[in-house]
Amino acid sequence: MTALKELFDLSGRVAVVTGGSTGLGLQMAEAMAEFGAKVVICARKADRLATAEAKLREAYGAEVLTVACDVAKAEAVASLHDKVMERFGGVDILVNNAGRAWVAPVEEMPLERWQQVFDLNITAPFMLAQAFGRRMIAQKKGSIINIASIAGLVGRNPDAYNSIAYGASKGALVNFTRDLAIKWARHSIRVNAICPGFFVTDINRKVYDERPEKIDREIPLGKPGGDSDIKGAAVWLASDASRFVTGAIIPVDGGTTAW
Repeated sequence: MTALKELFDLSGRVAVVTGGSTGLGLQMAEAMAEFGAKVVICARKADRLATAEAKLREAYGAEVLTVACDVAKAEAVASLHDKVMERFGGVDILVNNAGRAWVAPVEEMPLERWQQVFDLNITAPFMLAQAFGRRMIAQKKGSIINIASIAGLVGRNPDAYNSIAYGASKGALVNFTRDLAIKWARHSIRVNAICPGFFVTDINRKVYDERPEKIDREIPLGKPGGDSDIKGAAVWLASDASRFVTGAIIPVDGGTTAW
């Protein structure tokens, strides 16, 4: 019988976290580093990546590779893949976290913004899974964690959060997770999704500051997620502790979807 601590150990594994320089992405990168993984973080802004890299090295002694790129672009995904392979020779964990939203009433949503949200929230995870999945197939193992949202599971009160493109794209990511899990189970690749509830991050801080009481009332625990509240789920899904879990959709939402 494997000791429980060993099941959660990520020592020697390579974890790629997109959007890993701030917010939930940095939370999960920290968690992977704390449990021993070599961490690759990518984001568009090099200065934020440098700050995150310093934190991961100083706090956890992690081996870190940072790549400044826009994963909504196919050529950037290919370049990221090549840099990871050159540095580490493989990948064990892919966290598709990079995402965006555009808040507007449905009747006023610009088509251009709708497309940008879909490009990053669902097309990018497809391209990244395809690129790194080929290596996982060859090595007959891997864990892909898609960061969806409770907005992809239920309709949302527009008084609290009004982004039809975000909810629709995250709903697509939820079913992408389920379908890919079935298709790649034969390769011993596990594919799961975390659906965060409301966490205050750079992507939605303005929204929260404008209406904190309305948003808090939507959460049974009465407050947004904190700065370590997604770490446990991420490490569990990345590690052997969840080796019999695939196709799962895990809400981390303070009870919001239990209403």
